[in-house]
Parts: sequence; structure tokens; C-alpha cells
Amino acid sequence: MHYLNEQNIFLFLVQLAILLALTRSLGEVFRRCKQPPLTAELLVGIMLGPTILGRLLPQWHRLVFPVDPIQQNMLETVAWIGVLFLLLETGLEVDFSAAWRQRGDALTIALWDIIIPMAVAFIPCFLLPAHYLVDPDHRLIFSLFMATAMTISAMPIAARALHDLKLSKTDLGFLIMSALSVNDIIGWLLFTVVLGFFTQSHISISTVTVIIGASIGFAFLCLTLGRAFANSVIFKIKEKQMPQPGTSLTFICLLGLVCGAITQKIGIHALFGFFIAGVMAGGARELSERTRQIIAQMVYALFVPVFFAGIGLKIDFLRNFDVFLIVLISVIGILGRFFGAWFGTGFTSISKENRIPIAIAHTPGGAMEIVVGMLALEYNLITEPVFVAIVFGAVISSVIMGPWLNYSIKKRKEVSVLEYFSRRDVIHLRSSSRDKAIGELCELAAEHEDMPGLDVLYSAVLDRENTMGTALEEGIAVPHSRLPNIKRPVIVFGRSFSGIDWNSPDGKPARLVFLILTPQDEDMTQLQILRFIAVTMSDPGKRKRLLEAHESGEIWDELRKIFTPHFIVKEKKKE
Repeated sequence: MHYLNEQNIFLFLVQLAILLALTRSLGEVFRRCKQPPLTAELLVGIMLGPTILGRLLPQWHRLVFPVDPIQQNMLETVAWIGVLFLLLETGLEVDFSAAWRQRGDALTIALWDIIIPMAVAFIPCFLLPAHYLVDPDHRLIFSLFMATAMTISAMPIAARALHDLKLSKTDLGFLIMSALSVNDIIGWLLFTVVLGFFTQSHISISTVTVIIGASIGFAFLCLTLGRAFANSVIFKIKEKQMPQPGTSLTFICLLGLVCGAITQKIGIHALFGFFIAGVMAGGARELSERTRQIIAQMVYALFVPVFFAGIGLKIDFLRNFDVFLIVLISVIGILGRFFGAWFGTGFTSISKENRIPIAIAHTPGGAMEIVVGMLALEYNLITEPVFVAIVFGAVISSVIMGPWLNYSIKKRKEVSVLEYFSRRDVIHLRSSSRDKAIGELCELAAEHEDMPGLDVLYSAVLDRENTMGTALEEGIAVPHSRLPNIKRPVIVFGRSFSGIDWNSPDGKPARLVFLILTPQDEDMTQLQILRFIAVTMSDPGKRKRLLEAHESGEIWDELRKIFTPHFIVKEKKKE
């Protein structure tokens, strides 16, 4: 029996301190450069691992990261806890209810984003030379795995890009996240089925039936009865006023552990159990955005950096660097996911202008692609050169996605907020609740010419708000809706003195509320208005001026000063 000694514990603490300090520091640099911290975390592992430190200073490498099974297992355990909770947090980001409401368009995009990438990836991978494979006899399973891995998009990276571009609360952002949610559920289900095939010593019709049946059955139970159970428990936690967010966090962790144990026992990996547990808990309406943010920060601040840095500590990237494989996997991954989403969008009612942004948002492989690759490597399904190529493909697709999406959005025609705004569209909000405040704003909007009645407006805006909240950070909210019976956009503004609980990501009450109503077929106009308001209101000085204004007239004067520079630039462009 082996026991931990003082040297094991000391070295483990030194390793954790070095990894966290470097990954978090370099990750912050990358984040400020609008690049995913994932790249920094991998880079730290590569620098400290056999690729660089092990080559240049092997004695130092062996001193800090010795080849000792006990020492390696300590770090490996933390890394695996990290990847399990990464899948749990990813599941929390999946809004299954919202995806279900968007099931027509979202399901169409997601299905084509599964079918086309699989078709694009399967044939090239099936034709790879034998020396790239662990066992040529498993060529079919290898090709199925690669095809499945190419379908899984990086939802956190897409969500971050949408947030940075101020698109996360728009209908376009809502549709993208809904489609990615469906893509994640189907993609992880397919991956666990393929992995289940590989781990079985004998493949037969009965084995295939059991694996597929168990996977689909478990997912169905979790997404129906499981979601209702999780919602009722979290509701009870809030009703009993138990300490938050600690109690909810404990319940969600327990849910992940139980589901992970069940899926591991029935032959599909524990990662799927953690992911589906996150989906279950994420559907609870009583789980606040603040609690979700705390869980995400815990996972990404502590566990995830250790996992991705640990990859670099185990793999020699130079020795396994194969240009042909890297180019092949990067190209088939990016193009497969792009054309899958682009083609699927063509079968929906979405405008042509939005096809490119939707397709771009589906291109990154990111952390999820690396996770499935690491799992396949652990099970000896792929070789190290193939895994290194998967890592490079995931990083490349993640790095280019943000600038590419930004470029596609900036090419659009600009709009001026002041064209749809007037002095009479400014009020002081008297209500202290979100729904009543929306009612006040809708009542003002209903006074416009050719507007539907108050009940129609209120129902449409509230339905959109309940589908996906529109609270931004720093006390801003942008409730909105697209309506079939209005001729031009209308914007109404309300300022609250006391603040309104709008379930915002940072927990701050909403004090500046913009109601935006646009015609049904003008989703591009709505997108531009929402994005410009979000970008403009991110300036603390402008928010302060609006909050310090007293009368409605003063508020309108400040709004004109805030939005007029954009209006002048637009008018000059027309001239």
C-alpha cells in the first residue's frame, strides 16, 4: 500500500501554485487581447512539459514534475475533477427550455450541423494511412469518433464572443445559443455511444442496442422527469431561504456526481452524466444568473486551467507535430461545422444576412473538442499525433472565431437609435417588479401610431423576456420583441430610481431600461439597435449622466447627447 508523504504534498502544492499562477496570468493577457484563455492554459503546459522545459532543462523538469506515479496521479485527479465540472458547467449553459421553444429553427440548424461535419470528416479520416491509427482493425470506430468529434462546437467560446460583441441578448444570439444547445446534446450523445462501442470487447447487435437504448433512455429521463425534479429542489431551496449560492451549488454538484456514476456504470462515460446533470439543473428558473456565474467562475478559475495545462505536461507536442494532420483536421473541422450551420440555416425562415454569423458561431471546437480528444487518447482510440492535431484544430478555430464574427457583423448597414426615439418616449418607472415595469413601457409604446394594443405588446415582450432574459450588466436591461403588425421600430426608455430585480448576470438591479420593438421581418435592424445600445451603455460616464438627470426632459437631453455623435457620423456617411 502506498501512502502520501510530506514531499508528495509539498510538491503537489508547488505544482498547483505554478500552474494556477501562470495560467491565470497569461490567460488574463489573452482575454484582454480578445482571445480564449484556453490557448494560454495549453501554452503554459507546453512550456512546462516535455515539449520545452523537458528539452531545454530536463533536470528542472524532473525536479518539479517527476516521473512518479503517486505524484502524477495527484495532479491527474485534480485535472479529471476539472474536466468533469467543466462538462457540468457547460450543461448549465444549455437552456433546454429555450432551445425547445426554438425547436423548429434550432433543431434544423443543429441536425445539419451534425450531419454535414460528420460526412466531411468521415471519409478523409477513414482513408488515413495506417501509421496514424492505433489499430488499423479499428479504422471504422476511429473514423466514427473523428466524425463525431468534428460536430461538437464550443458553446462557451461562442457565448463569450456574442457577449463581447454585445449580441448575447439579441434574437440572433438567442437562436445561436439554442442551436448550439441542441448540437451539444446530440453531439455528446453520439460521442458516448461511439465510445461505448469501442470499450466493448465484442460488438453485436444486442450490445449496440443496449448502448444506444441506455444512452437515449437516460437522456430522455433526465430531460423530462430529471429537469422537473431539479427545478422543484432548487425552488424548495429558495423557498426555505437556505444559504445561497452554497446550497444550490452543493445540490448541483451532487446531481453531477450521481448522474456521472450512473452513466459510468451503464457503460457510457461519466462525462455525459455530468453534462446532462448540468442541463437538468440549468433549466431551473429559480437558479439565478448570479449563482450560475459563481459556478462558472469557480470551474474556470481553478479546475479548468489545471486540466488544460496538464495536457501539455503529458504530451510532447514537438515530437508529435504533424503538419499534414494539423491542416487536415483544422480544415475539415472548421469547414464542416461552418457549412453545416450555413446549410441548415437555409432551411429556416432566418434572413440571409444572418446565415454567415450563425455559421461562424458554430465553427470553434474549443475546449469540448480537446476534451473528447483527451478521452479518446486515454482509451487508446487515437494516437498522440492525432490528438495533437485535434488540439491545434480546436485552438485555431477558437482563435479565429471572434475576429471573424466581428468582421461579419461590422459589414452590416448601421442604424441610428435616434431615428426611432423621441422626447415623449422617456418615463420614470414607478414599478419595483420586472413585469410591471415592462407593462409601463408597453403602455407608453402603445400610444404610437399604428401600434397594436397594450395587451398584445405586453404579452409579446413578456413572452420573449421569459424565454431568455434581457438584463445586461451594470444596471442595464433591453427587453424587446419583433411584432408582425408594426411598420417601423420604436424605442421607449424608462429610468428607475430604486432599481428593479431583472436577474442580471452581475446581480445588480436594472435602473436603465430600453424597450425595443421592431417589425417581424427586420431582425437585422433589431440586432443593430440592441448591439449599439449595449455598446454605448457600457460607458460608465454615460450611465452616470443618465442616472443623475432629474426630469424626463433632462433625461432626453442626455440621451440625445449620448446617441447624437453616432447619428452625425451616419448622416455624414450619407452625404
